[in-house]
Amino acid sequence: MTQYDKRLVSKKELRTVCGIPYTPQHISRLEAAGQFPKRVKLGLNRVAWLLSEVDAWVSERITSRDTPVEN
Repeated sequence: MTQYDKRLVSKKELRTVCGIPYTPQHISRLEAAGQFPKRVKLGLNRVAWLLSEVDAWVSERITSRDTPVEN
C-alpha cells in the first residue's frame, strides 16, 4: 500500500479535490445503499474517505458512462 492509498479526504475535500458535487446527505444515502466507499471514523464528529477508493468510484462512473448500453 502506497502513501496515496492511505490519503484521507474530508467531506469538503470531496467537492474540491475530487470534484464530487454531492451534498453530505446524498453521500450518506449512497453509502447506506452500498454505492459509495465507506467512511473512516476519525473522531466523534469527524469522518473521511480513502482517496484511492473515491478515485476508484469515480473511475467506475466514467467507465459505465463510456460503455455502450446493449438493448
